[in-house]
Amino acid sequence: MAAKGKGSGWLRRLTKEGPRDRAELVDAIRAAARGGIVEADAMQMIQGVLRVGDQHVRDIMVPRSQMVVLERDSGPQQLLPAVIESGHSRFPVIGDDRDQIVGILLAKDLLRYFAEGATGSFDIREVLRPAAFVPESKRLNVLLKEFRASRNHMAIVVDEYGGVSGLVTIEDVIEEIVGEIADEYDTDEDQTIRTEGDRQFAVLALTRVQEFNAYFGTRFSDEEYDTIGGLVMHQFGRLPRRGESVTMEGLEFKVLRADRRRIDQLRVTTPGPLPAASGDGRVA
Repeated sequence: MAAKGKGSGWLRRLTKEGPRDRAELVDAIRAAARGGIVEADAMQMIQGVLRVGDQHVRDIMVPRSQMVVLERDSGPQQLLPAVIESGHSRFPVIGDDRDQIVGILLAKDLLRYFAEGATGSFDIREVLRPAAFVPESKRLNVLLKEFRASRNHMAIVVDEYGGVSGLVTIEDVIEEIVGEIADEYDTDEDQTIRTEGDRQFAVLALTRVQEFNAYFGTRFSDEEYDTIGGLVMHQFGRLPRRGESVTMEGLEFKVLRADRRRIDQLRVTTPGPLPAASGDGRVA
């Protein structure tokens, strides 16, 4: 009860006196966190809420070059590999070029066709959902309100000339507030390498080079870079963006997750199945 009273007193003082600017508000919140009145996670979320009021769509969008798009005139057999490979649930569908977004395809609408035996014809035009368009300059807090009101989960970002410059999802906005949202396909922090198939592996960028070599039987040097993410970044010569790939020692490294500061997760594709592994998951 004492802690509750202490917290209420802090809130009353903050409300009554009022910070003179945002910097003072942030300082007050941090002081409350240091005093144990506000939990660290709550403090980060409050700061995230304040941050989205200053950020614009262009700051978090997936750029045009990294968008996974489907072609309107493609058949279901051509569409399926892209849907499975990306793991996304929504896909912009283009017409004659990438600036002509004709709608959004939900993966479940395509998968339902195959679940029903892939009999009959599949007309993508019959299942397309309308696409929402937003300018690069729209503030994230405004976009979040629009997402909630329209129940859209994705919007196509356009530049001042009406050309497509990227896309943004409601998850992208929420992650700016609460931090990265993991899903069942993400690699746990204590599981740095996870098998996805005979030749595909999800690898945390923070995996030590020595551990990576032991698992994949590679001979990457760890003299300059301790982690596989650092090695991949060096190979690019810059900070790569999500969806970009590079090949080293016959292995393909595709960036699955990255922000403006670092690589987070990679997908490694090997030329063939790995040799039999030992009990701890390392190559014997």
